Amino acid sequence: MKLILVRHGETLSNRENRVQGITDMELSDYGRMQADKLAESLKGEPIERIVSSPLKRSYETAKAISRFHGAMIEADRDLQEMNHGDFENLTIQELKEKHITVLRQWENDPASVVMPNGESLHDLQRRAWSAIEGIITETARNAIVVTHNMTIRTILCKIQDLDMLHIRRMHVDLASKTFVEFKFGKGAIVVLNDTSHLKET
Repeated sequence: MKLILVRHGETLSNRENRVQGITDMELSDYGRMQADKLAESLKGEPIERIVSSPLKRSYETAKAISRFHGAMIEADRDLQEMNHGDFENLTIQELKEKHITVLRQWENDPASVVMPNGESLHDLQRRAWSAIEGIITETARNAIVVTHNMTIRTILCKIQDLDMLHIRRMHVDLASKTFVEFKFGKGAIVVLNDTSHLKET
């Protein structure tokens, strides 16, 4: 089967360089335009299922995609973004001013960080991969999963058997699409972080 991993379009928090995590932000006007272009680029794909994080920015993106497909959107909480706990909605500048020690640890060894009153990357990967396993087990053909930056990165690390120390190797832009082929339960990344549909925006 083919699994298409989609990151949601832009929100105002993305533009302001804020930590979003599970903070429930809607798409910006620009993000809606990105979602429409993304949807157009996927309309020729034969899609059996569309599964989305329930957070508004992902669900809105999934709704744009679903206009071209007969599949109903399934919401799965396990596909939500990483819970950043006390750091939710802070700007990067605020993190530098108030939490520089944790920020440096995050930059040097992200896998070792547990967000205060939040999650670790390992927590995120466990729940996200549980959702992905269910999708690839229950889906005969192709599925689209609409989710978030760190969620997609942890999924891609799992597919490639990469330690979370290397999570920055997996870059996924806003409104990007990544194609993964699964055969006999094993995944191979075919296209990573495709944003060619956004070139005119």
